[in-house]
Amino acid sequence: MAGVITASEPSWTAPFTGLSPRQFGKLVSALRREGADPVRKGRPWGLPLEDRVLLVAAYWRANLTLRQLAPLFGVSKSAADRIIAHLGPLLALQPRQRFRRDTVLIVDGTLVPTRDHTIAEQSKNYRYSTNHQVVIDADTRLVVAVARPVPGNRNDCKAWELSGAKDAIGRTTVIADGGYRGTDLIIPHRREPGQAELPAWKEEHNASHRKVRARVEHAFARMKSWKILRDCRLKGDGVHHAMLGIARLHNLIVTG
Repeated sequence: MAGVITASEPSWTAPFTGLSPRQFGKLVSALRREGADPVRKGRPWGLPLEDRVLLVAAYWRANLTLRQLAPLFGVSKSAADRIIAHLGPLLALQPRQRFRRDTVLIVDGTLVPTRDHTIAEQSKNYRYSTNHQVVIDADTRLVVAVARPVPGNRNDCKAWELSGAKDAIGRTTVIADGGYRGTDLIIPHRREPGQAELPAWKEEHNASHRKVRARVEHAFARMKSWKILRDCRLKGDGVHHAMLGIARLHNLIVTG
């Protein structure tokens, strides 16, 4: 059965991936180098690698059900499910292993409504969610690490340690908001008990801190244009793989 959407038609690339045709080509080439399309025994994939990558990106971008998505690519619902399960982890962003000595990072947590209640808990958005700690480079604004999700009822200072984000960053300088009190991160100044207001120099530091830290909020806004991060139906590690894959696509868009 012929599909409606195909990567051979460049006009489909931007709506479903956010990438230009050139960026999409770079992504597919990188996946081939990483071994995402090996020659294997048994029945071959019904779609070329380009169309499979587009299918996964479209699933994340539009958050269609598999029953809605599969006919658009001319495959069965079960085939679409296998493609997402196979390619989702291969699209994942690889965390940066080393940082320059003068690197400054920014961390914050974002809640992703997640229907798998074995990994999610009710959180402050009144939905079952997972908390994802995302770290970006303050200079380049690229995502450098996405930690494993923790239940959404964990606050950020706990999630920072439990998710593995702290171990992934090491001793690099990290900026965070006031929710990370009690950690070794750089957070805004707070008034001490009985103190009416902060000194002027601390207010200036806080204003500068807010301007820089806003960059991670901008990253969240761009990443959540992929609608799966607004209501994730994937089970188990699926939400983690989606978050990592979207972070990789986000970085490709930012780098141009």
